[in-house]
Amino acid sequence: MRTEDIEYRADGVRMVGQYVVDDGKPGRRAGVLVCHEGPGLTDHTKKIAARLAGLGYAAFAMDYHGDGKPLADPSQTMARLQPWMADPAGIRTRALAALDVLRGQKEVDPARLAAIGYCFGGTTALEIARSGADVKAVVGFHSGLATARPQDAANIKARILVCIGADDPIIPPEQRLAFEKEMKSGAIDWRLQLYGGAGHSFTNPAADSRGMKGFFYHDATDRRSWNAMIELFDETLN
Repeated sequence: MRTEDIEYRADGVRMVGQYVVDDGKPGRRAGVLVCHEGPGLTDHTKKIAARLAGLGYAAFAMDYHGDGKPLADPSQTMARLQPWMADPAGIRTRALAALDVLRGQKEVDPARLAAIGYCFGGTTALEIARSGADVKAVVGFHSGLATARPQDAANIKARILVCIGADDPIIPPEQRLAFEKEMKSGAIDWRLQLYGGAGHSFTNPAADSRGMKGFFYHDATDRRSWNAMIELFDETLN
């Protein structure tokens, strides 16, 4: 397994993402862009990229804050994300630059790309889809579903999967309903899976240490949502 930090520029900022691929596997293979949680690129995202590489994909854990490091002060997170929530143009620019990095790797089949993301990374993956990018599948885990440009659902080419905890305090039922309306309006191939007993950050074992109400790891939902993603990949990438 080869792990390589790749420096690239996006939106005028120096980014550093991590690319993982199994060099022992011959030929080109599907590529998966992995978009990190709101605080930044951490071991959580890098481990997911490595896990995907172990399954035979080429995976690139993108950076959308800069320098490949999490924000030094977690309280900065919402201040960084709110402008992108108000206008997704900036996060789309950063995400599409990372997608180009993945597409350009010699091991990657550019006709078989997917984007997945966690928390605001899931929002980012959805904005990649709304931009009209040529990706086959997009998956959001405990991802914000709202967008300032719901009309852009008409641009989506990918099949969409979002996995949401029923007890997630920042993705209330009305946001899920608005997302459903958006997907229907765009005539998208989409699915939303709702998991009882799960809150926000259910894929991240470090979530409990944050001490935030409604943010906790949920092993069963972590496993079930991963399997749902693999099912979608089997339909679209393999």
